[in-house]
Amino acid sequence: MWERFGLSVMQRMDPERAHALAIAALKTGMLPLGGPVTSPRLATTLAGLPLPNPVGLAAGFDKNAEAIPALSRAGFGFLEVGAATPRAQVGNAKPRLFRLTEDAAAINRFGFNNEGMEAIAARLAAAPRLVPVGLNLGANKDSADRAADFARVLAHCGPHLDFATVNVSSPNTERLRELQGRAALEGLLAGVMEANAGLARPVPVLLKIAPDLEEDALAEIAEVARASGIAGIVATNTTLSRDGLSSRHRGEAGGLSGQPLFERSTRVLAKLHRLTGGTLPLVGVGGVASVEQAWEKLRAGASAVQLYTGLVYAGITLGARIAQGLDARLAAEGKTVNELTGTGVDAWL
Repeated sequence: MWERFGLSVMQRMDPERAHALAIAALKTGMLPLGGPVTSPRLATTLAGLPLPNPVGLAAGFDKNAEAIPALSRAGFGFLEVGAATPRAQVGNAKPRLFRLTEDAAAINRFGFNNEGMEAIAARLAAAPRLVPVGLNLGANKDSADRAADFARVLAHCGPHLDFATVNVSSPNTERLRELQGRAALEGLLAGVMEANAGLARPVPVLLKIAPDLEEDALAEIAEVARASGIAGIVATNTTLSRDGLSSRHRGEAGGLSGQPLFERSTRVLAKLHRLTGGTLPLVGVGGVASVEQAWEKLRAGASAVQLYTGLVYAGITLGARIAQGLDARLAAEGKTVNELTGTGVDAWL
């Protein structure tokens, strides 16, 4: 009841203001959230990290690591906060977030707005948590060496993390996606892995990629990923495609997320599973808003999934509901999450 009422109020607001209100409400700690959903069927690992369930919160929802205690109780199996950059930055001009209600989607062009790695590290260090918490690593827009920024953030925040994600796939920082090319990516990941090795407790490092890569670029990323020693790939970030949209905001610049991204991102996921021979853990992101969609991501090769835009339309307990639904379906089919992963790759190729 409280969630339906809150959604109805916030969906009448400017989207960015509504998001700020959601974070503020979570920070009060007064929302009736039940804690992580788990069972022997749901419990799994991601890059060596034990997860109570495979349904995670994607980066971007809690950019500044303000609401970790409440989000740890929202039913998710793991959280990813950020993106964090070395220095605080305001991001792009407003308005920069748009609901595409008819398409169950959103377009954002935030541009890595965040309070910077020092403020975020302090919150990570202080926050109690019930599930693994990772940080999305970013680069400052005006940095002279963007590749080095990722390593700087990891070196500073790493002692307070369970995992980190290198984000070279946001479409909202000019020329950032160029870092997905082989030579640039090899150099960037070498620097990040060197910083990780320098931590007292190195963490699993993931790489988040775009859904708009051509076949040969995707194959190169798979090769570089395996050679670099990273722990997994997050597939995918938002898309620049606008195919099939009907909402009035469809022409806005930025990254598109939500339901229109589901098929595109799931095909990329399945291709990566095939390219890596199933040896590299994959996180499926893009259009997950139901039990069926989470199930398909897992079948397409994901070890775990993440969601964000679905929360805009279904509320903060969506992750718990999906995890519970997965558990019921796994029980009915006599499977565990690990036994489900990768069983339907061919259907997406």
